Amino acid sequence: MAKIEVRSARTTLRHPGEAADQLLSGLGADKPRLAVVFASRDRDQRGLNRALRERLPRETRLVGATTGGEIDNAGIHQGSVVLGTIHGDVEVGVGLGKNLSEDAVSAGSEAIRRAAAELGTDPANLDTRRHVGLVIDDGFRYKKEACLLGVLERNQGLVIVGGGAADVERDPSKQSAELHVDGDVATDAMFVVLFRTQAPWAALREHPYEPLGESIVITRVDETGNRALEIDGKPAAERYSEICGVPPEELEFGTPNGFAKTSLALKVGREYFMRSPWKPLPDGSILFANLLEEYTQLELMRLGDMPSMTKRFFQEELPRRVKNPKGVLAFHCQGRYWLAQSRGVVDDLGRAFAAAPPCAGMNCHFETYCGFHINTTLTTLAFGSDP
Repeated sequence: MAKIEVRSARTTLRHPGEAADQLLSGLGADKPRLAVVFASRDRDQRGLNRALRERLPRETRLVGATTGGEIDNAGIHQGSVVLGTIHGDVEVGVGLGKNLSEDAVSAGSEAIRRAAAELGTDPANLDTRRHVGLVIDDGFRYKKEACLLGVLERNQGLVIVGGGAADVERDPSKQSAELHVDGDVATDAMFVVLFRTQAPWAALREHPYEPLGESIVITRVDETGNRALEIDGKPAAERYSEICGVPPEELEFGTPNGFAKTSLALKVGREYFMRSPWKPLPDGSILFANLLEEYTQLELMRLGDMPSMTKRFFQEELPRRVKNPKGVLAFHCQGRYWLAQSRGVVDDLGRAFAAAPPCAGMNCHFETYCGFHINTTLTTLAFGSDP
């Protein structure tokens, strides 16, 4: 019988050594294969990394990221540290890719190469039934799509899931993120964790939107690929104002009746991958977080009841997809958290995580799911056991 378990602990202690002692005291005596630390950005990351590395068994790999909020089964927290540990029938390979801003494709390629080498193989030879990848990047470099090209260039069938290291700071000029990889704390970087196992697993995603049965076409894009200049042949913000019934200044994500309420998704088969607009700009264009292509058709999506949809995801969909679920690593969009704040449902949303298997995760800066850069989504890597 193959089984993977996730155990989780949280601390609000600020001294790195005391925090590490409390985190590890409740996680059991057996040696974890991997420890994943999700730490509030205001923590001493190097001190915390050093304290955890000194206390963890030498064979246990350590990775992690700064967050915009920390997640466990008790909810979504601020200013704390959550540690998730992976136990059971699994082998782990870890690879770090640096200089994300300069060459994100190479960073992704190098990270997956190193992770695969630790498992004694090459990315092209990874068995997609037995291997799954976790990818965390410095979210504020806005290089997800490029680094994913590198990760998947030699094996497009590999399933990967994750999100961007984050910050509680909302001012873009002050935001920064750091990553933990064993004894290293890095910025402008990304890492890949490869899991090899016979135990049940699945990468899943949940978003709080429902399709309206209508679509738009991005008819003109600027040279960066991030700004929609025209939608349906009209100035982008003007057209979206018509759709939402509010003036352009009320469209920005987070406002009550703008992009957050009526969003966009790319339909792939029966799935909807969220491509939410972000900001209307003074020139009448719309800034997106992800890259755009001209003449792409996107589906209009309407916001639903986020807490109840999240709870239903854990109670119904996850057990359908993962046999005897034993744990989850969760990457929850920071935008979802801000949306919950604006609607006064943060506590209700946090309580939805009580329905999950043992859980460790973070509010992240945009998400990764099966090679896609998406947003306003909860992405998860879930593990289980054979009977």
